[in-house]
Amino acid sequence: MADTKLMKGAQSDMTQRAAYDLQGFAALRAAAHQQSPQAAQQAAKQFEAVFTQMMLKSMRDATLSGGLLENDQSKMFTGMLDEQLAQQMSANKGIGLADMMLKQLSRSGQGVNLPPGAVTDAPAPLAGRAYNGADAIGVADGAPAAAGEFVDRMAGAAQNASQASGIPARFMLSQAALESGWGKREIKRADGSTSFNVFGIKAGKNWNGSTVEVTTTEYVDGQPRRVKAKFRAYASYDEAFNDYANLLRNNPRYASVVASNGDAGAFANGLQRAGYATDPQYASKLMRIMKHFA
Repeated sequence: MADTKLMKGAQSDMTQRAAYDLQGFAALRAAAHQQSPQAAQQAAKQFEAVFTQMMLKSMRDATLSGGLLENDQSKMFTGMLDEQLAQQMSANKGIGLADMMLKQLSRSGQGVNLPPGAVTDAPAPLAGRAYNGADAIGVADGAPAAAGEFVDRMAGAAQNASQASGIPARFMLSQAALESGWGKREIKRADGSTSFNVFGIKAGKNWNGSTVEVTTTEYVDGQPRRVKAKFRAYASYDEAFNDYANLLRNNPRYASVVASNGDAGAFANGLQRAGYATDPQYASKLMRIMKHFA
């Protein structure tokens, strides 16, 4: 009985706080229209917090459910946690959305003179980065400078392919990073545009899609050689990640790789044993990159 009262009280507090936030946001918006710089700054922060909370909920809804341990109570507390996290993020540097709103407001001739320090130098792509789910995957300290931008571009495709195949997204991102040099050496078409093939998958006789021919490095008897080869070309990173996941799932020689159950060493060594690449150091290189992902 006590637990039930506690739950009802918590739910009531959450409902009241949500109503207070909406009313407060409306009041701040009205004050901003009266050319109050402080109110404009607070309104932008509040809007960012609301957007961040919606974003967190959307990201949770896009992931697999919690199974038997998930119920209405756990969902309620998860929602409360998201709200608290969104408020904390906005109170600090946020995701960059408030700064973009304030910059746009100051340039649009609305007559709002922002106080010094109201707009920080936080990079605008941070909002897109959080929305794309890159932060949910995580890049560990010590990763190359290109790692963050690479994960920003690939995170959505990796997560979608992971949900469909069961292969961990960080494993796929690690291999894509190895094959493409963190996106700096993507396989290009003749006109210089990307083929989206970040896994180095060749176009064999059973491939009926687009192709691109480039010079690549192959190891023969342990020695590197430059040779020309045809590679698969895609219309998007989503197509590339899905094709890679299907290749591993549908080819019997990669059965042990798919069944690695999240073991980075088993995954990397399984790929090398299956002959995914001719580089004799492929597994060790892949495992070094895997350490960059949280």
